[in-house]
Amino acid sequence: MADTEEKATLAVKVGTVALTFAAGWAAQKLVTLVWAKVTGHDAPKDLDDEEVGIVSAVTFAAVAAGVGVLARRFAGKEAKRVVTRFLS
Repeated sequence: MADTEEKATLAVKVGTVALTFAAGWAAQKLVTLVWAKVTGHDAPKDLDDEEVGIVSAVTFAAVAAGVGVLARRFAGKEAKRVVTRFLS
């Protein structure tokens, strides 16, 4: 029983890490694509660049962070769901 719980816990951790990386990558691509479509400019790569306006830098950082949090939460929930389904 304890061995199964350890495997489940380890599987959830590994799955969460893998899904978090995948979700983060997808979120980055999505934010970059949407930013270019909405603003007509490429997404800022260096927010400290003098050519990037302060409003653009703060808005991009807030949007990217928000999408990142959503992706991370989604990855954690899905990892638990998949592992529970797989080990049942």
